[in-house]
Amino acid sequence: MSGQANFFDQVTQYFNEAARFTDYSAGLLDQIRTCNSVYRFDFPLRRAEGKIEVIHAWRVQHSQHKLPVKGGIRYSPDVNEPEVMALAALMTYKCAVVDVPFGGAKGGIKIEPKDYSLDELERITRRYAHEIAKKGFLGPGIDVPAPDYGTGEREMSWIADTYAALNPGQLNALGCVTGKPVTQGGVRGRKEATGRGLFFALREACNEPGEMQRIGLPKGLDGKRVVVQGLGNVGYHAAKFCREGGGILIALAEREGAIANPKGLNEEEVFQHRKATGSILNFPGATNIDNTAAALELECDVLVPAALESVLTAENAPRIKAKIILEGANGPTTPDADPIFRDKGILVIPDIYCNAGGVTVSYFEWLKNLSHVRFGRMQKRHEQANELSMLKAIEQATGRSFTDVEREALAHGPDEQDLVNSGLEETMIAAFHELLKIRRDTKGVPDLRTAAFLGSIHKVARSYMELGIFP
Repeated sequence: MSGQANFFDQVTQYFNEAARFTDYSAGLLDQIRTCNSVYRFDFPLRRAEGKIEVIHAWRVQHSQHKLPVKGGIRYSPDVNEPEVMALAALMTYKCAVVDVPFGGAKGGIKIEPKDYSLDELERITRRYAHEIAKKGFLGPGIDVPAPDYGTGEREMSWIADTYAALNPGQLNALGCVTGKPVTQGGVRGRKEATGRGLFFALREACNEPGEMQRIGLPKGLDGKRVVVQGLGNVGYHAAKFCREGGGILIALAEREGAIANPKGLNEEEVFQHRKATGSILNFPGATNIDNTAAALELECDVLVPAALESVLTAENAPRIKAKIILEGANGPTTPDADPIFRDKGILVIPDIYCNAGGVTVSYFEWLKNLSHVRFGRMQKRHEQANELSMLKAIEQATGRSFTDVEREALAHGPDEQDLVNSGLEETMIAAFHELLKIRRDTKGVPDLRTAAFLGSIHKVARSYMELGIFP
């Protein structure tokens, strides 16, 4: 797609814009900016019909200022080296923004998954895992992949099993990858984490009276018109949580086109319609938009690009009517579009902050794998007993008895899902206010994206200096 070949250059441009507000040496900035390791490799695959196909793959480690490095693996025919490098760099900055102690990495295999059988996909995945493991690009203390576009729990299970087979007896082998099924060491809440994190980011921004006054919107998410591009895992859950949080989902866009209904859409109903018909088009009660890119230009309060990079450019930025852009995808906005959005007074909530929910909950999964105990298992009943004691004291003091339903709602003790969601919410709230502080306290910082990159540079630079690598 347009702009994809120089995606790494675009990320570097954002980095350089933020680096102007620092006084670090050129050498230190070069070290932060550069990908530490780029591993490109090919391997053969025997197809079902007997012919041999060469598979092209990458694993990039951008920064090892903290270990392990962390980043997803995507399966796509459009995968290329600059893209994987860019995504690895974004992972470094993303982890720093939300204070997740990982360096950044990314992987990719240049295939269209639907063109391969289940057996072929498994052989590709296991061979990929074997190749990166033997070169030191896989391990719970070295490099921990996760799902990305075209991959999911199934592929992560194959990778975990392959790594365990190559490292018999390693106690923490399951920690070599995140995004696994719960039954294979995954954590509850991981699948919806990125979408939930987007909701927390939007909710926090909408609750800031100064930000809302600046863009001319009332405080709060209630009633805000939302357009979502992408009905994959991220877009679906972002739409779901924003709608449940009070927003009105007025349009959804996918590769085959877009649909709109000013009265509101239900993402689950649209998802089921697409599953049954193969398209979101012709959804009952909605208007078809044949050109999917036109949905980005609809009049709305919140635009959520949650599909592809480089969809908001200098060409279409002048026609964007949203007041808030919530970046669910990695790199949906090109550097030449950002100044246009600033001039239009649009609040851009940048990808390296607002879509960090996935890596945040991946961090929780990794911690769970290292501790070998489910979150909530140790304290759930103890906390429930304390809560029941408190309710009993309130009943005695007031003379009012709680119903069984009220008692169950007020005193159930946190389970794993509760704790994961709480940790994610705390992470997103704290990071948002840190970005606001950086923008406010650093003269000349024009927007939250620059603030996010600047905060990341400071944190990575501090790590290098404290390690003694740079004076």
